Amino acid sequence: QVQLVESGGGLVQAGGSLRLSCAASGSIFSIVAAGWYRQAPGKQRELVAAITAGGRTNNADSVKGRFTISRDNAKNTVYLQMNSLKPEDTAVYYCNAGVTYYSNSRYYANYWGQGTQVTVSS
Repeated sequence: QVQLVESGGGLVQAGGSLRLSCAASGSIFSIVAAGWYRQAPGKQRELVAAITAGGRTNNADSVKGRFTISRDNAKNTVYLQMNSLKPEDTAVYYCNAGVTYYSNSRYYANYWGQGTQVTVSS
C-alpha cells in the first residue's frame, strides 16, 4: 500500500521559514510528478507549487520568490521550502503525487497526503 506522509508544519511568526516534507512509502518505484496544495478555512484548495519528473518547477504567483519545491528521488521525498511567510499563507498544506509502484506488476496512481497545518502569526 502506498502512502504519502507529510511533516514539517507548525506555528511560525510572519517572516519566518518552514520546510515541509512529503515522503512516499510502500512498494515505490518512483514519484513521477508532485505538487503542494493548500486550503485555508472557507476557501478552495489551490495549487502552490509543482514539480515534474524532469525537475521543472512552477509556483503560484502568490508564493513566487518565497517558496521552493524540490525533490530527492533517492528518498522518494518532495519538499516545500517556505520563506518570508505571511499570515495569508496560513492553511492546511497537502502533498499530491503521481507514483509508480509495484503490486505483482508495475502500476501508476495518484495519491494525496493527509495534510499538515501551517499557521503564520502576525
